[in-house]
Amino acid sequence: MTDQDRTTHFGFETVPESEKAGRVQGVFSSVASKYDVMNDVMSLGIHRIWKDAMMDWLAPRAGQRLLDVAGGTGDISFRFLKRAGHGHSTVLDLTESMLIEGRKRAEADNLSEQLNWVVGDAMALPFDDNTFDVYTISFGIRNVTRPQDALNEAFRVLKPGGRLMVLEFSQIPNPAMQWAYDRYSFNVIPPMGKIIANDADSYQYLVESIRKFPDQDTFLGMVRKAGFENAKYRNLTMGIAALHSGWKI
Repeated sequence: MTDQDRTTHFGFETVPESEKAGRVQGVFSSVASKYDVMNDVMSLGIHRIWKDAMMDWLAPRAGQRLLDVAGGTGDISFRFLKRAGHGHSTVLDLTESMLIEGRKRAEADNLSEQLNWVVGDAMALPFDDNTFDVYTISFGIRNVTRPQDALNEAFRVLKPGGRLMVLEFSQIPNPAMQWAYDRYSFNVIPPMGKIIANDADSYQYLVESIRKFPDQDTFLGMVRKAGFENAKYRNLTMGIAALHSGWKI
């Protein structure tokens, strides 16, 4: 099978691999200006607790260099730098309009000197081997065309002793709770996207993409396949989201 013949999912739709990145870019270009507001509304603010839990487990240290992939508006980078005291973060995202929103926030928080903003692809990072101390990707890896390639790239650019941390929506192990969560996701979030961001279709894709993403144990196997050791995960809010951690040893 040639690269042109390979297919992947875009939500529940099957598309050629060559089309997915452009479609994802279109989604996030459309919602960039309202992205942070929608995160608060959709999750009732719980995404902030999840990101704080990510920082608690990560325990940033002064002077560390972070690569924040699919970092968008910089939410994870800002938390990392404030926890570390001082350090540096490179925010990489496929969608420039998301990075523009992040730059505005960085200027408001007086963090511009500690941040770089790079348009780039998680599957082909424009960085040398063994460059970063920490790699994070938050609610982004399910949008990557080939998540295993992104994990392989994470391993490549991390220094020996470096840490991978992935925060992503996942699967609730309780069928009744999953049913209730599905009803909320499909019946409430797209209409909410229409009201707040004037874009129901993008949020329809986002809730579909969550259902297509591997469960916690399957994704843990992918982290290990990339070469990471001491790989583990923690469920957040009954498994609505999960944190995966691994080390380059």
